[in-house]
Amino acid sequence: MSLTITPILAFNDNYIWTLINDKNKQAIVVDPGQSQPVIEYLQQNGLELTAIWITHHHNDHVGGVAELREMYPMTHVVAGTEHGVSPDQVVNESSSVRAWGYGAQVWAVPGHTKSHLAYIFDNNEDTKHVFCGDTLFSAGCGRVFTGTMEQLYDSLKRFSKLPEDTLFYPAHEYTASNLKFGLSIEPNNKQIQQTLVEVEALNQQGKPSLPVTLAHEKQVNVFLRTSEESVIDGVKAKVDLADTKPLTVFTALRELKDTF
Repeated sequence: MSLTITPILAFNDNYIWTLINDKNKQAIVVDPGQSQPVIEYLQQNGLELTAIWITHHHNDHVGGVAELREMYPMTHVVAGTEHGVSPDQVVNESSSVRAWGYGAQVWAVPGHTKSHLAYIFDNNEDTKHVFCGDTLFSAGCGRVFTGTMEQLYDSLKRFSKLPEDTLFYPAHEYTASNLKFGLSIEPNNKQIQQTLVEVEALNQQGKPSLPVTLAHEKQVNVFLRTSEESVIDGVKAKVDLADTKPLTVFTALRELKDTF
Protein backbone atom coordinates (compact mmCIF):
# COMPACT_ATOMS: atom_id res chain seq x y z
CA MET A 1 0.00 0.00 0.00
CA SER A 2 1.18 3.50 -0.83
CA LEU A 3 0.24 5.79 2.07
CA THR A 4 0.40 9.58 2.07
CA ILE A 5 -0.10 11.74 5.17
CA THR A 6 -0.87 15.36 4.41
CA PRO A 7 -2.23 18.34 6.36
CA ILE A 8 -5.39 20.21 5.38
CA LEU A 9 -5.28 23.77 6.71
CA ALA A 10 -8.31 24.90 8.74
CA PHE A 11 -9.03 28.17 10.53
CA ASN A 12 -5.76 30.10 10.82
CA ASP A 13 -3.35 27.48 12.09
CA ASN A 14 -5.14 24.13 12.52
CA TYR A 15 -3.96 21.08 10.62
CA ILE A 16 -6.45 18.34 9.82
CA TRP A 17 -4.09 15.45 9.21
CA THR A 18 -5.27 13.23 6.37
CA LEU A 19 -4.15 9.66 5.77
CA ILE A 20 -4.58 8.71 2.12
CA ASN A 21 -4.48 5.23 0.63
CA ASP A 22 -3.20 6.07 -2.84
CA LYS A 23 -4.21 2.66 -4.18
CA ASN A 24 -7.95 2.78 -3.44
CA LYS A 25 -8.28 6.59 -3.04
CA GLN A 26 -9.72 6.32 0.46
CA ALA A 27 -8.95 8.83 3.21
CA ILE A 28 -9.04 9.14 7.00
CA VAL A 29 -9.03 12.56 8.66
CA VAL A 30 -7.96 13.41 12.20
CA ASP A 31 -9.75 16.15 14.17
CA PRO A 32 -11.76 17.92 11.45
CA GLY A 33 -12.61 21.20 13.14
CA GLN A 34 -14.03 22.49 9.86
CA SER A 35 -15.79 20.48 7.18
CA GLN A 36 -15.43 22.70 4.11
CA PRO A 37 -11.63 22.49 3.72
CA VAL A 38 -11.88 18.70 4.01
CA ILE A 39 -14.71 18.43 1.49
CA GLU A 40 -12.85 20.63 -0.98
CA TYR A 41 -9.64 18.64 -0.61
CA LEU A 42 -11.40 15.30 -1.01
CA GLN A 43 -13.29 16.45 -4.10
CA GLN A 44 -10.22 18.01 -5.71
CA ASN A 45 -8.26 14.80 -5.25
CA GLY A 46 -11.02 12.29 -5.99
CA LEU A 47 -10.94 10.79 -2.51
CA GLU A 48 -13.57 8.96 -0.46
CA LEU A 49 -13.73 9.69 3.26
CA THR A 50 -13.95 6.42 5.19
CA ALA A 51 -13.05 7.34 8.77
CA ILE A 52 -12.61 10.20 11.23
CA TRP A 53 -10.36 9.92 14.29
CA ILE A 54 -10.87 12.35 17.18
CA THR A 55 -8.31 13.22 19.87
CA HIS A 56 -10.40 15.52 22.08
CA HIS A 57 -13.65 17.44 22.32
CA HIS A 58 -12.65 21.06 21.57
CA ASN A 59 -14.70 22.58 18.76
CA ASP A 60 -11.69 23.34 16.56
CA HIS A 61 -11.17 19.56 16.46
CA VAL A 62 -14.75 18.25 16.14
CA GLY A 63 -16.73 21.12 14.60
CA GLY A 64 -16.76 19.60 11.11
CA VAL A 65 -17.77 16.06 12.06
CA ALA A 66 -21.55 16.43 11.66
CA GLU A 67 -21.41 17.87 8.14
CA LEU A 68 -18.79 15.35 7.03
CA ARG A 69 -21.07 12.57 8.26
CA GLU A 70 -23.89 14.00 6.15
CA MET A 71 -21.69 14.24 3.06
CA TYR A 72 -20.07 10.84 3.60
CA PRO A 73 -22.64 8.68 5.46
CA MET A 74 -20.43 5.57 5.42
CA THR A 75 -17.73 7.37 7.40
CA HIS A 76 -16.68 5.53 10.56
CA VAL A 77 -16.18 7.98 13.46
CA VAL A 78 -13.69 6.93 16.13
CA ALA A 79 -13.64 8.88 19.41
CA GLY A 80 -13.86 8.75 23.18
CA THR A 81 -17.16 8.90 25.04
CA GLU A 82 -16.45 12.48 26.20
CA HIS A 83 -15.64 13.90 22.78
CA GLY A 84 -19.21 14.95 21.95
CA VAL A 85 -19.53 13.26 18.55
CA SER A 86 -21.53 10.02 19.15
CA PRO A 87 -18.78 7.76 17.80
CA ASP A 88 -19.35 4.62 15.76
CA GLN A 89 -16.38 3.15 17.62
CA VAL A 90 -15.68 4.17 21.21
CA VAL A 91 -11.98 4.08 22.06
CA ASN A 92 -9.86 4.64 25.14
CA GLU A 93 -6.50 3.55 26.55
CA SER A 94 -5.32 0.28 24.94
CA SER A 95 -7.99 0.35 22.22
CA SER A 96 -6.88 -0.15 18.64
CA VAL A 97 -8.15 1.07 15.30
CA ARG A 98 -7.73 -0.63 11.95
CA ALA A 99 -6.88 1.19 8.74
CA TRP A 100 -6.45 -0.72 5.48
CA GLY A 101 -5.09 -3.75 7.26
CA TYR A 102 -2.77 -1.75 9.52
CA GLY A 103 -3.29 -0.69 13.10
CA ALA A 104 -3.26 2.36 15.30
CA GLN A 105 -2.91 1.92 19.02
CA VAL A 106 -4.90 4.39 21.10
CA TRP A 107 -3.24 6.04 24.09
CA ALA A 108 -4.88 8.11 26.79
CA VAL A 109 -2.71 11.24 27.01
CA PRO A 110 -4.59 13.56 29.38
CA GLY A 111 -3.45 17.01 30.43
CA HIS A 112 -4.68 19.47 27.81
CA THR A 113 -8.05 17.82 28.48
CA LYS A 114 -8.78 14.96 30.83
CA SER A 115 -10.05 12.72 28.00
CA HIS A 116 -7.41 13.49 25.36
CA LEU A 117 -6.33 10.57 23.15
CA ALA A 118 -3.48 9.97 20.70
CA TYR A 119 -3.33 7.53 17.79
CA ILE A 120 -0.04 5.66 17.30
CA PHE A 121 -0.23 4.50 13.68
CA ASP A 122 2.04 1.71 12.51
CA ASN A 123 1.89 0.68 8.87
CA ASN A 124 4.61 -1.95 9.29
CA GLU A 125 7.37 0.47 8.39
CA ASP A 126 10.21 1.37 10.74
CA THR A 127 8.65 4.69 11.68
CA LYS A 128 5.62 5.17 13.93
CA HIS A 129 3.23 8.05 13.21
CA VAL A 130 1.64 9.77 16.23
CA PHE A 131 -1.46 11.92 15.83
CA CYS A 132 -1.18 13.76 19.11
CA GLY A 133 -3.80 16.52 18.85
CA ASP A 134 -2.95 19.30 21.30
CA THR A 135 -0.85 17.28 23.75
CA LEU A 136 2.51 17.82 22.04
CA PHE A 137 3.34 20.69 19.73
CA SER A 138 6.65 21.13 18.01
CA ALA A 139 8.80 22.95 20.60
CA GLY A 140 5.82 23.10 22.94
CA CYS A 141 2.80 21.44 24.50
CA GLY A 142 -0.88 22.18 25.01
CA ARG A 143 -2.30 24.53 27.60
CA VAL A 144 -3.91 22.74 30.56
CA PHE A 145 -7.70 23.04 30.54
CA THR A 146 -9.62 20.11 32.09
CA GLY A 147 -6.58 17.96 32.82
CA THR A 148 -3.73 18.60 35.24
CA MET A 149 -0.09 19.62 34.98
CA GLU A 150 0.97 16.22 36.29
CA GLN A 151 -1.12 14.44 33.68
CA LEU A 152 0.34 16.52 30.87
CA TYR A 153 3.88 15.97 32.16
CA ASP A 154 3.26 12.21 32.34
CA SER A 155 1.78 12.16 28.83
CA LEU A 156 4.84 13.89 27.36
CA LYS A 157 7.12 11.61 29.32
CA ARG A 158 5.30 8.64 27.82
CA PHE A 159 5.75 10.05 24.31
CA SER A 160 9.44 10.55 25.02
CA LYS A 161 9.91 6.79 25.44
CA LEU A 162 8.90 6.06 21.85
CA PRO A 163 11.63 5.39 19.26
CA GLU A 164 13.72 8.44 18.37
CA ASP A 165 12.55 8.44 14.74
CA THR A 166 8.85 8.50 15.68
CA LEU A 167 7.02 11.19 13.72
CA PHE A 168 4.59 13.47 15.56
CA TYR A 169 1.70 15.22 13.83
CA PRO A 170 0.44 18.04 16.11
CA ALA A 171 -2.81 19.78 15.22
CA HIS A 172 -1.51 23.38 15.13
CA GLU A 173 1.20 25.42 13.44
CA TYR A 174 2.50 26.95 16.66
CA THR A 175 6.15 26.07 16.04
CA ALA A 176 7.67 29.53 15.55
CA SER A 177 5.98 30.97 18.64
CA ASN A 178 7.01 27.95 20.70
CA LEU A 179 10.61 28.24 19.56
CA LYS A 180 10.69 31.91 20.55
CA PHE A 181 9.49 30.90 24.00
CA GLY A 182 12.16 28.20 24.09
CA LEU A 183 14.82 30.82 23.35
CA SER A 184 13.55 32.91 26.26
CA ILE A 185 14.47 29.93 28.45
CA GLU A 186 17.53 28.60 26.59
CA PRO A 187 18.92 31.62 24.67
CA ASN A 188 22.13 29.76 23.82
CA ASN A 189 20.46 26.65 22.40
CA LYS A 190 21.90 26.58 18.87
CA GLN A 191 19.41 23.98 17.66
CA ILE A 192 16.46 26.16 18.67
CA GLN A 193 18.08 29.20 17.01
CA GLN A 194 18.65 27.31 13.76
CA THR A 195 15.22 25.70 13.75
CA LEU A 196 13.49 29.05 14.24
CA VAL A 197 15.18 30.43 11.13
CA GLU A 198 14.11 27.35 9.16
CA VAL A 199 10.53 27.40 10.45
CA GLU A 200 10.03 31.10 9.76
CA ALA A 201 11.21 30.51 6.19
CA LEU A 202 8.71 27.66 5.80
CA ASN A 203 5.91 29.77 7.25
CA GLN A 204 6.64 32.58 4.78
CA GLN A 205 6.28 30.03 1.97
CA GLY A 206 3.01 28.74 3.41
CA LYS A 207 4.58 25.36 4.16
CA PRO A 208 4.07 23.35 7.37
CA SER A 209 6.87 22.86 9.88
CA LEU A 210 5.37 19.47 10.70
CA PRO A 211 5.63 16.54 11.23
CA VAL A 212 8.67 16.35 13.51
CA THR A 213 10.70 13.50 14.93
CA LEU A 214 11.01 12.76 18.62
CA ALA A 215 14.80 13.13 18.33
CA HIS A 216 14.33 16.67 17.01
CA GLU A 217 11.88 17.56 19.77
CA LYS A 218 14.29 16.42 22.46
CA GLN A 219 16.70 19.07 21.18
CA VAL A 220 14.30 22.00 20.80
CA ASN A 221 11.29 21.39 23.06
CA VAL A 222 11.97 22.78 26.54
CA PHE A 223 8.99 20.81 27.89
CA LEU A 224 10.92 17.62 27.09
CA ARG A 225 14.14 19.05 28.55
CA THR A 226 13.10 19.71 32.15
CA SER A 227 16.13 17.86 33.56
CA GLU A 228 18.64 19.91 31.54
CA GLU A 229 20.64 22.41 33.58
CA SER A 230 20.20 25.06 30.88
CA VAL A 231 16.41 24.78 31.16
CA ILE A 232 16.42 24.73 34.96
CA ASP A 233 18.65 27.82 35.03
CA GLY A 234 16.44 29.58 32.48
CA VAL A 235 13.33 28.97 34.56
CA LYS A 236 15.06 29.96 37.83
CA ALA A 237 16.02 33.26 36.21
CA LYS A 238 12.33 34.06 35.81
CA VAL A 239 10.55 32.49 38.81
CA ASP A 240 11.34 31.08 42.21
CA LEU A 241 11.27 27.27 42.21
CA ALA A 242 10.45 25.25 45.31
CA ASP A 243 12.75 22.55 43.95
CA THR A 244 14.22 21.44 40.64
CA LYS A 245 12.26 18.24 40.17
CA PRO A 246 11.21 17.77 36.54
CA LEU A 247 7.48 18.19 37.30
CA THR A 248 8.15 21.42 39.21
CA VAL A 249 10.21 22.80 36.31
CA PHE A 250 7.58 21.63 33.81
CA THR A 251 4.76 23.34 35.73
CA ALA A 252 6.72 26.58 35.90
CA LEU A 253 7.46 26.39 32.17
CA ARG A 254 3.80 25.85 31.28
CA GLU A 255 2.75 28.79 33.50
CA LEU A 256 5.40 30.99 31.90
CA LYS A 257 4.25 30.00 28.42
CA ASP A 258 0.64 30.85 29.35
CA THR A 259 1.64 34.50 29.69
CA PHE A 260 4.41 34.62 27.06
